[in-house]
Amino acid sequence: MVIDTELLPFFIWLPLALGSWLKVTGILCAVAILFSYLVAAVRNGPVRGAQLVGAGLRGGIADLVFLSPRRTFALARLAIQESLHRRVLVAFALFAVILLFATWYLDEATDNPARLYLSFVLTTTTYLVLLMALFLSVFSLPNDIANRTLYTISTKPVRPSELVLGRMLGFALVGTVLLTVMGAVSYVFVLRGLSHRHEILPQKVTSAGDSQAAGPTSGRTELAQNHHHDFQLDADGRGRTDVAQGHWHSVQVVRDGDRVTYEVGPPQGALTARVPIYGKLSFKDRTGTPTQKGYNVGNEWTYRSFIEGGTLSAAIWHFSGLQAEMFPNGLPIEMTIRVFRTHKGDISKGILGRLVLRNPETGLSAPTPFVAKEYSTDLQMIPLELTDDQGKKVKLFGDLVTPAGQLDIQMQCLELEQYFGMAQPDLYLRARDASFTTNFIKGYVGIWLQMLLVVGAGVMLSTFLNGAVAMLATFAMMLAGSFVTTIRQLAFGELPGGGPVEAAVRIFTQRNLTTKLEPSVTTQAINLFDEGFRGALKTLLAVLPDFTSLSDTDYVVHGFDIPGDMLLTHVVTTLAYLVPIFVAAFLFFRTREVAR
Repeated sequence: MVIDTELLPFFIWLPLALGSWLKVTGILCAVAILFSYLVAAVRNGPVRGAQLVGAGLRGGIADLVFLSPRRTFALARLAIQESLHRRVLVAFALFAVILLFATWYLDEATDNPARLYLSFVLTTTTYLVLLMALFLSVFSLPNDIANRTLYTISTKPVRPSELVLGRMLGFALVGTVLLTVMGAVSYVFVLRGLSHRHEILPQKVTSAGDSQAAGPTSGRTELAQNHHHDFQLDADGRGRTDVAQGHWHSVQVVRDGDRVTYEVGPPQGALTARVPIYGKLSFKDRTGTPTQKGYNVGNEWTYRSFIEGGTLSAAIWHFSGLQAEMFPNGLPIEMTIRVFRTHKGDISKGILGRLVLRNPETGLSAPTPFVAKEYSTDLQMIPLELTDDQGKKVKLFGDLVTPAGQLDIQMQCLELEQYFGMAQPDLYLRARDASFTTNFIKGYVGIWLQMLLVVGAGVMLSTFLNGAVAMLATFAMMLAGSFVTTIRQLAFGELPGGGPVEAAVRIFTQRNLTTKLEPSVTTQAINLFDEGFRGALKTLLAVLPDFTSLSDTDYVVHGFDIPGDMLLTHVVTTLAYLVPIFVAAFLFFRTREVAR
């Protein structure tokens, strides 16, 4: 799984985020008040304009302070009834139909069916729920205003803030119930889709000796869901299969007199929630000199750096805070390594490498060889007792791990003219496994947060736009929020080719992305326009919600536990957007004639 940015602990992130939020909201409030005053001053004169703006601010603050929860929830109940009248359950019916026919186009022969099923249900749920929230939120107020049904409510003692908040809460509750039902159905669908049993035929079992008493030791299961497993049994007739399609099974011999059968358990290991411990990554070049980056082998995607085989080039992960109690059975190292071959070699054999566990204080080290597994996660279980370079026995905790819990893990490629590629999250220690069910629920919380933002933005935009325009504006916000990373790269000039004008010039003059434009007045004008464009993008980034960061589906799909700090960060971030969205929606609606 690709992790582009390092997660900050929540209580370190919170003060930084709060300061940025106060700064942005303060600027937006000042701009809004100044704009309101300028409009009022042009229409009524400077003195009268100031009085009108002051009166509006006092009235708006009173509306917010004296908001009635009873009237708000009554209006939310009306919004729920309206949603049911608009046949919101059609979205769930469509979801059920998609699941019914999903097995027609989901390939069970894939390398990891669990990822396929989880990605399918999470993606489908996200699209349907967000579209449902979009259509509910943007057409409600405009339709009520056009049909004049809202006038019967606005004539009663109902504040504009209560009406807006009631709509938001009502639509959010409808989306929450629908999302909960979809999540429960998706969970059952995934479990049933991955559930299967293998049979073992006695003639396909190899015995350890010639006598029946020796018992079976190995064999192969029958085909099920386009795969089979090899297995090993101990002297007691118990064992397990190898890993295929991301899972394994337990195997046990069952004897009934002279009749011997083999019981294969349900699939295990497919649905996980790994809790990783990440280290800090650094490199050594081919001469053994420390460096911050490895080699670039020509890939356009520079997420991973590469180390050269057969040299002193290495990747080093530094871990801290390790305790013996955390790893009573050994040190589980999981890694996902990319292999770059400069020549074909023996394509049927993997590239040899080795891990060197090293004490950063004493320099004592112990090597462990491995064969790189491309495009899959490789588990290396390091025992509690190892052999160092001189052939002496050393203890993992006590000799290699420092008393402060620090350990360096160095990776090297042993074959000449071959390369290993890695990023910091590509090697980690598997501390434990959390509950998959809890992690699945966390994944749906991320979808729920996105749904809340769509509901809030849709209601806010519909307070001053008609339904069709509000829908397009909300959809544009969702689309832009899904490409925040690209927008940020454009805003800070991190993409090759320059801004829009420079890119257009390169297209028309057929210049490549790396050649600099010649210094001239025209080039200065191009750069000036592009800087203005980047400034506009930076302003947009300050207020645009990042939908991609709120989605935690990648963690669930790839079997990683969603960190609590990340979930708290996403909840607070969503709340930070919803508060000004509600205030803006209330102010926009209050200025309309229907709200007076």
